[in-house]
Amino acid sequence: MDASLNTPDAPEHFPVEKEASLVAWFRMRGSVLIGFSGGVDSAYLACVALETLGPDRVLAVIGRSASYPDEQWVRAREVAERFSVPVLELDTDEMNDPRYVANPTNRCYFCKTELWNKLLPVALERGLATVVDGTNFDDLADFRPGAQAAEEHAVESPLAELGFTKDDIRALSRRRHIPTWSQPSSPCLSSRVPYGTEVTPLRLRKVEQAERALRTLGITGNLRVRFHDATARLEMDVDQLDYWSARDRRGAVRDAVLAAGFERVVMDLRGFRSGSLNALVRGERMDPRVLDLTETH
Repeated sequence: MDASLNTPDAPEHFPVEKEASLVAWFRMRGSVLIGFSGGVDSAYLACVALETLGPDRVLAVIGRSASYPDEQWVRAREVAERFSVPVLELDTDEMNDPRYVANPTNRCYFCKTELWNKLLPVALERGLATVVDGTNFDDLADFRPGAQAAEEHAVESPLAELGFTKDDIRALSRRRHIPTWSQPSSPCLSSRVPYGTEVTPLRLRKVEQAERALRTLGITGNLRVRFHDATARLEMDVDQLDYWSARDRRGAVRDAVLAAGFERVVMDLRGFRSGSLNALVRGERMDPRVLDLTETH
């Protein structure tokens, strides 16, 4: 995260000119439906939209399924309640789409297609002019097959369009006292399952349970439990990795993950890497350096 977020508030730390452009963008649209996960980007987007347009012309919609972490749902509801954001929850059905379940490299395309197929009729029914998502400018540099689904459904991405980086959004969220400003990114649980490995509710529950246990243990910052059949590969920020890989702490980490149903636990010594599964898509070599915690049992 940008180090400036930890310094005292100062005008130069907050790109207010970008926020002004976002306000103007919303005013031109008149009303919006927001795909709302409760993450850093969509929480900021919803708060600015609400302030600009008012509650009658804004609706934040949460799509719920087995791939959406319960803890993120709790945070989404907390943000919505705190800022009085109008919210609607809908169940999405991507887990019954065999194309999604097969987990190809464009899995996100099928997920987002299902989401927008559910949200667009709601926007039409309620007379909301534009459907938007929280894609930011940094996202454009990564492999994002879900963006194709957004384009096909005429879903707009104002944060990306107006050049908002993740650090911009965190800084402006902090300025507005939106609690998600320092929240780690948390993509769907299916992103923990390697491409080509079938996505099932049971596997997603194991990942979610393991991550929840590790958070309860005290691990902060970015965290991923990557599913590799019986093995859980843990990625965390380097400072957390240094702390929790110490010999007197490894056992607690191992036991927390084994209790979720895994048989082997390894720590990836490279630390957390956003989109590490996409490295395979780009043809990058995966360095196998891991610390096997199960062997220390």
